[in-house]
Amino acid sequence: MKLAFSVSGHRPSRSAVAAAIAAEQAGFDEVWVTEDYVERGAFALAGAIAQATSTIRVGIGVVNPWTRHPVVLAMEFATLDELSGGRAIAGLGASNERWMTGQLGIPFERPLSRLAESVTLVRALLSGEPVRHEGDAYTVDSGLSFRPLRPDLPIVLGVKGPRAIELAARTADGVLLSFLAGPEYVRLVRASVGPDVRLAGYIGLSVDASGAEARDRIRPLVARFLGIHGDHLITRSAGLSPSSCDEFRAGLVAGTPRVDLVSDELMGRLVAAGTPADVAAAFGRFADAGLDVAVVRDDPDVEPEQTLRQAADAMAGGPVGS
Repeated sequence: MKLAFSVSGHRPSRSAVAAAIAAEQAGFDEVWVTEDYVERGAFALAGAIAQATSTIRVGIGVVNPWTRHPVVLAMEFATLDELSGGRAIAGLGASNERWMTGQLGIPFERPLSRLAESVTLVRALLSGEPVRHEGDAYTVDSGLSFRPLRPDLPIVLGVKGPRAIELAARTADGVLLSFLAGPEYVRLVRASVGPDVRLAGYIGLSVDASGAEARDRIRPLVARFLGIHGDHLITRSAGLSPSSCDEFRAGLVAGTPRVDLVSDELMGRLVAAGTPADVAAAFGRFADAGLDVAVVRDDPDVEPEQTLRQAADAMAGGPVGS
């Protein structure tokens, strides 16, 4: 299992670039830039990271086909690949109704179909050939004005439902799994996509000599994301009942995430939290389940060097400092 670092969109841009440099120096394989609404934009930040680093791969994890047309996405991905010298990873996802309709006023209709059409177009445009396409969501008669550095630039999909996972297995080079995709969910996805599709997943990390303090630090974040996921294969595979999922969702909607319902046992099925030994064991469970890349989430309130060191130690199965 490889290690990646996901830079938080809450981190100021210059600090984010410095965190990416630190990840490269710590020997991480990849750095991922998110584009959650309405945080910092992904491509400007990824370009700055590409220029400030030399070996680490730079992933966009992920952008959506609603606010960015596939032609614009192909332009941006190809430019990032040029800037990075062939280190870019293109990440796409369907996004969600709360962001698109609730915040931006964009009708969230047939998201999976739109994502599939966007992937087809982006891949065709990155080949460097002219594209003529008339589909349900897009009409394109154009091609990039330059030859992309890599016509086979890897595309991963940030998806989580069974149909979307099947789409990723059929059209993409990999899957980027959501936060709280625990080992049992990873195992289910691996069985679905087979051994050749690359699986990366966001992992919540919290380490302390006191396991209780480490778990308490990340418990609110876990409660919030359990509310976001609701009744889903991700939550059901962690052993939650539909009624429990409803309670987490209701708490999130009411603005009071149900932290009180997040037991230590539940966290053990979802994140890497606890003592150094607990966290090393959690990383082992993710690897055994079939995860190829552990994408460690950045905590903007913690110095990135600390998170990077803790993750590297956990991967090595050795001591992890607080």
